[in-house]
Amino acid sequence: MATEVLVPVLGESITEATLGEWLKQPGDPVKADEPIASLETDKVSVEVPSPVAGTMGQHAVKVGDTVEVGAMIATIDAGAGAPAQQAAPQPAVTSGGDRGGAPATAEQPRLRDEAPAAGDSAAALSPSVRRAVLEHGVDPATVKGTGRDGRLTKEDVTAAASARPAEVPAAPAPAPSSAPMPAPTGAGRNEERVRMTRLRQTIAKRLKEAQNTAAMLTTFNDVDMGAVMEARAKYKDLFEKKHGVRLGFMGFFVKAACMALKDVPSVNASIEGDEVVYRDYADVSVAVSAPNGLVVPVIRDADKLSVAGIEKTIGDFGRRAKDGTLKMDEMRGGTFTISNGGVFGSLMSTPIINPPQSAVLGLHRIEERPVVVKGQIMARPMMYLALSYDHRIIDGREAVTFLVALKNAIEDPTRILIDL
Repeated sequence: MATEVLVPVLGESITEATLGEWLKQPGDPVKADEPIASLETDKVSVEVPSPVAGTMGQHAVKVGDTVEVGAMIATIDAGAGAPAQQAAPQPAVTSGGDRGGAPATAEQPRLRDEAPAAGDSAAALSPSVRRAVLEHGVDPATVKGTGRDGRLTKEDVTAAASARPAEVPAAPAPAPSSAPMPAPTGAGRNEERVRMTRLRQTIAKRLKEAQNTAAMLTTFNDVDMGAVMEARAKYKDLFEKKHGVRLGFMGFFVKAACMALKDVPSVNASIEGDEVVYRDYADVSVAVSAPNGLVVPVIRDADKLSVAGIEKTIGDFGRRAKDGTLKMDEMRGGTFTISNGGVFGSLMSTPIINPPQSAVLGLHRIEERPVVVKGQIMARPMMYLALSYDHRIIDGREAVTFLVALKNAIEDPTRILIDL
């Protein structure tokens, strides 16, 4: 007897998702609660577990199809090793954007040809692992997986790529001196078309909406990072020993931003219809890099957390963003965003507001620059700060006041301790 696998509830207001990949193929043995498919929503990737143990039946939808919550996507046949049943009836499948009734995208079979999974179905590749396999050119069949049920992890692929001996290309045979130079053949001009993930489509849509709706303006300032760097160097070992997490710069910036938000509440406000909503709390969104794009999980009540509590929360977000296990509720409802482009080497940028928020703070790389301190020119570790804001509710005076308050707190971290 076959058991239907249905699309689970994905979260409030989310009614559909895109089938990203199948983790189990027809005929594969399946354990209860073992992931058999990966769904892409507007925010995160969600694995669909098997409701029972048995054998994977037929897939009822194709990779790239859009499926509604509650729709059947596959069947599980009772008993390990049971033969696959006939194809299940097609569920109600809606098409997103220009998909129409088109079949699965062509790149999926090609990717499987280039990077075949190991013979055991437990070694099915997750999106981040598949990406690493293609980037490093590693044959996953030759790599032993250390993940759950022997599945490959991104670290397994990276380690295998690092262990490979460097290949020395053979020198081409010299052409005879009397022979003319060959005409270009056009080699090396390949193109690849990859369907945008649902997450990337949502990011593109929301950012464009922000540009079309908000009266965006960016104000800059710079901050001397010397005092924070000295405090971090002095206490980082004790901090990690006591709290079990590394002391970074984001903890200082989140606390300083929360203090500045209390001084300038309009930066923490938002427009709803013809009303401005002011808040006496700060839910700070922190931009985190994930395999499929940028995500912004929210530190709830960040103004009430210690630096250690903030660092623990950010560290947990970073790990789960790479694993694709962030929950959708964790990325909803932020009131202010901090984006740290400095970790990628950015010197200066103009970040885009994350609606319905009204402001976003951009951090950048620390760079020694000559500055005048008490009449003397000296090299100091400086960072540019950028505040992009909605000019409809935040005036230039308020934006500058916010940045100055933030700058003062970072340049004198004692202010953070005594709330000045």
